[in-house]
Amino acid sequence: MFGYASSAFVLLAVFVAWTFIKSKLRKRRNSEKAAALGCLSPPVLRSTNFIGNSILRESLRATREDRGPQYVAEKMDSISPNCHTIKVPIIDYEILVTRDPENARALFTSADFDISHHRQLSWMPLLGKGVFTSRGDIWKHSRALLRPQFARDMISDPQLEEHHLQNLWGLLSADPTTGWTQKVDLAPLFFRFTLDTSTEFIFGRSANSLLWKSSSEKGLSDDDKRKGDLSGHFNAAKVWIDKRGALAKFYWLMNSREFSEHCAAIHQFADGLVADRLARSSFEKTGGSDPEKGGAPDGGRFNLLNELAKETQDPRELRNETLHVLIAGRDTTGCLLGWVLYFLARHPQVYARLRRDVLERYGDDRSPPMDLRALGGQQQLPYLQWVINEALRVATVIPLNERIALRDTVLPRGGGPDGTAPVFVPEGTQVLIPLYAMQHRKDLWGPDADEFRPERWETHRPGWEYIPFGAGARKCLGQQFGRQEVSYVVARFCQKYDNIENMEEGDGRIRLHHAIENRSGTGVQVRLHEARTSA
Repeated sequence: MFGYASSAFVLLAVFVAWTFIKSKLRKRRNSEKAAALGCLSPPVLRSTNFIGNSILRESLRATREDRGPQYVAEKMDSISPNCHTIKVPIIDYEILVTRDPENARALFTSADFDISHHRQLSWMPLLGKGVFTSRGDIWKHSRALLRPQFARDMISDPQLEEHHLQNLWGLLSADPTTGWTQKVDLAPLFFRFTLDTSTEFIFGRSANSLLWKSSSEKGLSDDDKRKGDLSGHFNAAKVWIDKRGALAKFYWLMNSREFSEHCAAIHQFADGLVADRLARSSFEKTGGSDPEKGGAPDGGRFNLLNELAKETQDPRELRNETLHVLIAGRDTTGCLLGWVLYFLARHPQVYARLRRDVLERYGDDRSPPMDLRALGGQQQLPYLQWVINEALRVATVIPLNERIALRDTVLPRGGGPDGTAPVFVPEGTQVLIPLYAMQHRKDLWGPDADEFRPERWETHRPGWEYIPFGAGARKCLGQQFGRQEVSYVVARFCQKYDNIENMEEGDGRIRLHHAIENRSGTGVQVRLHEARTSA
């Protein structure tokens, strides 16, 4: 027994020594290569405990307290307001964090960087391989499959938006005497709305979660609610994915039966719709209706699954790609809608100006649906686009992006005492781009950078300091589609309601609840006043 213990101790000592020596040799080699390239080290944000995880623990605590994005900006400012790139040792590895627009340009456009395998593996149980989780040839295939679909005019469908908006408004009954609704949290309703519009756009069949919510309040059991609430499954699964991503290389520590059950429920929903579509393809081949006729067999209305099924009949690939689009279409758009109404309720003068612009251009609530393509552009209702831009900047729906070095490479800035020297990035190093910290830099946005002021967009012409939808080859395919949907809903709210009152209680601090996207940690607590229209 003593001999076995001694052998184990010797092996452990050899392993520790080998790891230590290997680390020292790697650091020396990296230092020599950095010097040869003229690179200098950025400031180092060191851990305050022996294990080396104090920064990670602080970050996780800040996220739990709904101040994660602010925490990153504050830690960089604590070194210096002029410090925009730092190195952060965490246990046995190092990451870089940069809020420098020139570094962001390199990270998003250089072939030396791509998404990390940590991100891939964190998302894989829910989404599988697809446009958000793949690299190389697999990613190129996914991108080529999806990209043509977002260039089509037919995806702008105001009738689809209007149908589900009416379902949402059906949950916001107003007092016939006063015209005011009860206090309501719009945030979960917007996530249900975007789930309904996205599932209809993607699958040709809506989840109808707004109608499900209405019926569920009339007597469904808690168990039935849990099983039937697709929106709830998405919310819960995203919380697990966010925790997995925050742990980076230790993502595998965050796993559970509950997470698997949420993923399974979402897969079951998508698999059923994919199976129906493939069965219909088989029927059409034997003499059924022509799917090419009118662009879609489901009543002539476009849906993404129909188009993808013309390119592949692989059910797993169809499920994965449609779920990738569903996550983006539901979550970022629903989140942005919530933030726009959140800020409008707190800035009545902004809402008054926006409503005046909408009524002058489109009339009152009885007007026909608007042209989404025109509405999403800067030419029509520019103030509406300023409001959306400012909500994206201040709340930063996607607060953090990341890339990993595929080979030894260089970032153009951040090293040395003044931060102007290039920074060496060894192969395998993860680089975080805190978009919130970049979009709140006072040297780029002015002393009022933390304030919601849409008027700044009258003169501000953004560059790489403002990339809310990403950039480069991986730029969000549905960016314009999402802006159209948000523009339509906000404009229709302006027509229907002449006042939105903030009903949130508490200290008024903005709480950035991070579940991949930033959503309001206090929801969107408002009441709305219906405008009186002439008979």
